[in-house]
Amino acid sequence: MHKHALQIILGVLLVVLASACTPTRDFHGYLADEIVPADVEPGIDTRSSVLVRLGTPSTKGAFGNDTWIYITSLQERLAYFKPKITARTVVAIRFSDEDVVDEVLAYNVDDGHVIRYTSRETATRGRELGLWEQIFGNVGRVNVLPSENNQ
Repeated sequence: MHKHALQIILGVLLVVLASACTPTRDFHGYLADEIVPADVEPGIDTRSSVLVRLGTPSTKGAFGNDTWIYITSLQERLAYFKPKITARTVVAIRFSDEDVVDEVLAYNVDDGHVIRYTSRETATRGRELGLWEQIFGNVGRVNVLPSENNQ
């Protein structure tokens, strides 16, 4: 009986360890139900038909309201490692002045580029003062401008 219980515990432990190796998936952004944004037809669909078919966009263009962007991404995480983006779709729908779809652009994860951010420090001219220079820097300095009492 003792050997049988040990085998059950070992089996459960192996199942738990094997399940830790299964990646977990997280969907982010726009999730298409029946119609995907790439099915929108230029020259036929309008702003209102796109809104009815696809819903509110993930974001809109930075310079005006003539571009709607639908973003979908899939991340997989294995155990405690950093998540990895396995799929990403970005569909940009551009409207004309008459609110008719002018252009549909589709991008995937391979079209993306890594952007390096600069630091948030502004370079200044001059030298940096050390701790002692900041504390004792004004010792011995004389005010050379006349004060209002001396005039």
